[in-house]
Amino acid sequence: MSRTALRICPLCEATCGLTLTIEGTAVTGARGDRDDVFSQGFICPKGASFGAVDGDPDRLRTPLVRTDGELREATWEEAFDAVAAGVRAVVERYGPNSVGVVLGNPNVHTVAGALYPPVLLAGLRTRSIFTASTVDQMPKHVSSGLLFGDALAIPVPDLDHTDHLLLIGANPLESNGSLCTAPDFPGKLKALKARGGTLTVIDPRRTRTAKLADRHIAIRPGTDALLLAAMASVLFEEGLVAPGELAPHLQGLDELPDAVRGFSPEAVADACDVDAGTIRALARELAAAPTAAVYGRIGSCTVPHGTLASWLVDVLNILTGNLDRPGGALFPQAATDRTPRPAGPGHGFALGRWQSRVSGHPEAKGELPLSALAEEIDTATEEGEPIRALIAVAANPVLSAPDGDRLDKALDALDFMVSVDPYLNETSRHAHVVLPPPPPSQSPHHDFAFNTLAVRNQVRYTRPAVPLEPGRMAEAEILARLILAATGMHGADPAAVDTLVIDQTLGKAVKEVHSPVHGRDPKELAAQLTGVNGPERRLDMMLRLGPYGDGFGARPDGLSLEKLLAHPHGIDLGPLKSRLPQPLKTVSGKVELLPRPIADDLPRLRAALRERTDGLVLVGRRHLRSNNSWMHNVPALTGGTNRCTLHIHPEDAERLGLRDGAPVRVKGAGGEVVTEAEVTDAVRPGVVSLPHGWGHNRPGTRLNHALKDPGVNVNQLLDGSLLDPLSGNAVLNGIPVKLATGSAL
Repeated sequence: MSRTALRICPLCEATCGLTLTIEGTAVTGARGDRDDVFSQGFICPKGASFGAVDGDPDRLRTPLVRTDGELREATWEEAFDAVAAGVRAVVERYGPNSVGVVLGNPNVHTVAGALYPPVLLAGLRTRSIFTASTVDQMPKHVSSGLLFGDALAIPVPDLDHTDHLLLIGANPLESNGSLCTAPDFPGKLKALKARGGTLTVIDPRRTRTAKLADRHIAIRPGTDALLLAAMASVLFEEGLVAPGELAPHLQGLDELPDAVRGFSPEAVADACDVDAGTIRALARELAAAPTAAVYGRIGSCTVPHGTLASWLVDVLNILTGNLDRPGGALFPQAATDRTPRPAGPGHGFALGRWQSRVSGHPEAKGELPLSALAEEIDTATEEGEPIRALIAVAANPVLSAPDGDRLDKALDALDFMVSVDPYLNETSRHAHVVLPPPPPSQSPHHDFAFNTLAVRNQVRYTRPAVPLEPGRMAEAEILARLILAATGMHGADPAAVDTLVIDQTLGKAVKEVHSPVHGRDPKELAAQLTGVNGPERRLDMMLRLGPYGDGFGARPDGLSLEKLLAHPHGIDLGPLKSRLPQPLKTVSGKVELLPRPIADDLPRLRAALRERTDGLVLVGRRHLRSNNSWMHNVPALTGGTNRCTLHIHPEDAERLGLRDGAPVRVKGAGGEVVTEAEVTDAVRPGVVSLPHGWGHNRPGTRLNHALKDPGVNVNQLLDGSLLDPLSGNAVLNGIPVKLATGSAL
């Protein structure tokens, strides 16, 4: 007999509500939850395939421990014994920085992935921290940190109310949105146009989003910051700067005209391959719109000037008075945010507090570049010990980082490696211990990260739709036990991890004068927490201390876990609102428009005016039925248009004598791959495109469907040397490549 259960989809950033159909313990169907307060029934192909993802027969069901060189099934006790022995031996002999931690993108899609890695990092006290952020959005974190004093204060476009939306390097009809959580992004763009608004897309590819646009600008890859700087220059030159109510909150506005001088449309036109008149029109239209928002994403982040491009996105919103304004770009307020503190100066944001051991890359947001992971393992220096043990949580850097071949070899040289992963994939196959979390149907869901980026304030929580399968361990317990094993407390009760966090959080809260629980007894507050386990008690605590919370009784109408559970489709908390100056944590207490690191990097951007890459350059692409390397083992999400082919313009194909469907060798600084050509005018001349996340052809994995059509690893074309210096982000777009065809193969 079938039943239904609600579940928030964890498969991309849109966080749509689902209604699952369940037969016994198997998910047999998924449809959009029409009563969900945020997604209102929207669903994409990934959500519709939830059951296939959840029930993938290649998912690991028991831990694996390496014995005599081979990974074999083991008990949970054996697995954590091995973790404790392996990690602690390295720490005690070589020190904490000899243990590296790699956190992958899926961590922000689970409750446990949000709650426990920070505790692991604090307990290990290692500086060898790497995440997917430095092959994705780190430039936005850095620019936000420098502008607003908080790397997590990222304004998002008010999609439901704006009159003019300019997208650069973003393709939300394929990605469903990123650093902008918006179920039914396509519907919101169509609604924008239906109410008479304007959509402009700047992208070297004519994506599905670009096809919907009123204006598509096919920019030369990697020149995003130049074009945005030219738009800012026009605003100053033509007297179009109008910050309005933002003016009292700004520092450095008078210095900006000099900073962008020299980046006129005429100066950047050749480098960007965009007509100067078009650039002026873009700036004028932005200034003239009743409300407007500029939104940049991965295409403008993964370029040589990614931080400057991210900074300029917000500068344009500020100069036109559209930051922190309905219809512009606003700061969301998540239900689990910390208790809002009074507005005023903060500690600010610092870069480069330490450097990587080999190449001296400065840290950003406490992280080192993922591109540097291989050299931090395989290169000896006098600056300290190399990484000898690695903890990878939901990470597959062999495919997601540049030069996977080098990293592949480096991982084999580790003294010890533990991987928390549901699959034996290209990275976890190197581990000495693999700890598999249960499928999503057997896990709870709340979006801690994505609600801080949501285009409407709301809060939702779903408990597991299916009971935990016998022999499995909840992801929260896996990570809690991993923390204990790795930090010298192996064998302690895993519930102690949650208790420690709760005690520390409440202990601080009662000492903060602006907290709703100031002066109260933390033990009495902890006793009030509800929930069936530690993660739920922590969620209850965060809700009650948060901006909409009940303050442990101080605000009876406020949020708590109990109230949230009484609203299974979520609670709508209203549209985004103006919040400045409260989110600012800069030393000045204002938006610091021209921070020193940005000013110091502008000469490098000026030098780019004289640079010109001859030949072909490579850009990546995303697909609606993919999310990085996660889903190529699910038959329902592969095939059709979701293929690993090289997009090439007909003019370039004709010049090279390359036929549609023919094999083509692509060579970059880091290596070469052979794939299939797909001739299409969706890319501009001079540009070729390969998708990210493929290359499932390494031995020792257990991804049977992915092995049938493995594709190629686009990141193997990179040698890891190209980084945005401010953020450490890998340069993945605008990479020079050479093609070989026919007998040259």
